[in-house]
Amino acid sequence: MNLCVFQGTFNPIHNAHLRVAKYVMDKYKFDKLIFIPAFNPPHKNCDKTMAQHRFNMVKAALNQYKNIEVSDIEYRRKGVSYTYLTICELIKMYNLDNQKINFIIGTDAFEKIETWYNIDELKKLVHFIVFVREDNFNPDKLEKLRKKGYDFVIESLEFEDISSTELRQRIKNNEQISDIVCKEVEEYIYQNGLYKS
Repeated sequence: MNLCVFQGTFNPIHNAHLRVAKYVMDKYKFDKLIFIPAFNPPHKNCDKTMAQHRFNMVKAALNQYKNIEVSDIEYRRKGVSYTYLTICELIKMYNLDNQKINFIIGTDAFEKIETWYNIDELKKLVHFIVFVREDNFNPDKLEKLRKKGYDFVIESLEFEDISSTELRQRIKNNEQISDIVCKEVEEYIYQNGLYKS
């Protein structure tokens, strides 16, 4: 199976996430793309009470897509959501012993990849699909990672500047969000009174 994963806090999931997912599925024709919301992300402070809401919003956003789904793998494991442990579990689950898992990541996170848990083992298991998250990005600054054995490709999808932080602020300020989240996520946010405080 040619598998791709998209891991993140998705707090909340927005249109740029969906655009990236659709782009990789159209371009690479993966058998399956799995969104994996982090239960307890190691590099971000996340309100634990929002964990189930974040998962539910991803699930709602993906209803309309074929071969794109959400996994509760990190919710079932509890604890800190280390990517290495998740990838190892997926390899067993899908019997991918001799095949790398494709892994979507932004340049902002990829530049800090060497701080990740058990990265020397993780980099042997994944092929990174790197999306540029900044203006005037210079791909040369990632070449040192290639020399250290990281397997990656840089994608040229035009940068779309949407941040979940900005989105949460807009909700708090009662500003319109229908331009940056899908209808299902917008409805879920308002029905549950999220991001108001």
